[in-house]
Amino acid sequence: MATARYKQLVDRFAADIRSGKLPPGTRLPTHRQLAAKEKVALVTATRVYAELETMGLAIGETGRGTFVREIALPSGLGMDQQAIAADMLDLNFNYPALPEQTELLRTALRQLSTAGDLDAFLRCHPHGGRPHERVVFANHLAQSGLPVKPEQVLVVNGAQHGLAVVTMALLQPGDVVAVDALTYPGFKALAEQCKLDLLPLPASGSGCDLDALERACKKRPVRAVYAMPTVHNPLGWVQDIDGRKRLVALARRHDLMLIEDAPYAFLERRPPPPLAALAPERCVHVTTLSKSVAAGLRVGFVTAPADWIARLERAIRATVWNTPAAMTALACAWLLDGTVDRLVTEKRRDAIARQAVAAKALAGLNPVSHPASYFVWLPLTEDVRAESVAMSLLQRRISVSTAAPFSVGSRIPHALRIALGSVDLATLKRALDIVREVVERAE
Repeated sequence: MATARYKQLVDRFAADIRSGKLPPGTRLPTHRQLAAKEKVALVTATRVYAELETMGLAIGETGRGTFVREIALPSGLGMDQQAIAADMLDLNFNYPALPEQTELLRTALRQLSTAGDLDAFLRCHPHGGRPHERVVFANHLAQSGLPVKPEQVLVVNGAQHGLAVVTMALLQPGDVVAVDALTYPGFKALAEQCKLDLLPLPASGSGCDLDALERACKKRPVRAVYAMPTVHNPLGWVQDIDGRKRLVALARRHDLMLIEDAPYAFLERRPPPPLAALAPERCVHVTTLSKSVAAGLRVGFVTAPADWIARLERAIRATVWNTPAAMTALACAWLLDGTVDRLVTEKRRDAIARQAVAAKALAGLNPVSHPASYFVWLPLTEDVRAESVAMSLLQRRISVSTAAPFSVGSRIPHALRIALGSVDLATLKRALDIVREVVERAE
């Protein structure tokens, strides 16, 4: 009988939510209130709400209660590229590109077509990349403050593939990995796929709370720390040198692996040394040309201690065998002739201009960002629900991400992550004015 009563309550709530009788944002009765009203056990009330959360119809928020979700919002907004319609103003994903890059690509492809070793592009190559190209990439990383031997550089299909390779090669199902409570959704997806146990760390200044990490290491078998110390996504922080040194000391004390993700690090003009330069014996550094050059140029790099390289190469073999030689040849050419350096300088300038537009459009709403990054974190006030704002913006043909894809743990803040790099400046200003209008109307 209890089972039938439980199912009846779930079905009734589900029908009311789907019909709109219980609109998005409605605060549901507390577990105790539901139990008393429906004359069921407290455990049954708890089970009802758990089932509604599993169905994606409700969400429990620590300290606030259980609320009806905005079910019209596309699933996984902020991660699922297919959620972006062709006519949508895209403030969800970042594809920073400059107008002249199309012509640069056309010229580069012509030059590539006349290369003397063109037939080499039709053959398989070493899993970690061709030796002469690894030299070029090692020199590029050295200019970024990471001195590394070419044999410790592995070429991958962008940073996401690099993270997948690291996860497959160096971690095991059940491993505890400490991450920022707000972190990159792509790593969350990998952790779920590889059955990693993510341990969320709160933010503290320009980095994670290292005291919290220290306490966690004393209680749990933490295996690794995943970090974005230089232009964190989504908060934009740059961890200072003292914080980096303390993190490295903590990692050595507790024998932690460090996974340093640096796709946006090029936007910081004078960054502190990478974690991999401070702890080369235990840090894997992952970066890419996808943001500094183009999202479609899937060329990234993984650097690691020498005794980890063989395992990482096997993971590359198991996934893509090798990065396409035509792409790595093009990337090398642009590194050698200064094209990448020019694009980095111009994109940094472009990002600063976009941040200025965002600062003006969102003034007074307390946006959080790096002064030269391609995204803004916009916290919402206590009574404003991010899903409702995102849905209202979708109705205005503007796509943004809520905090949900970035959040680790049960507490999901009401905030928006706004990408600035995929529309022109005039369109960006118009879209951000609409964002402000919708947020203010919701308050």
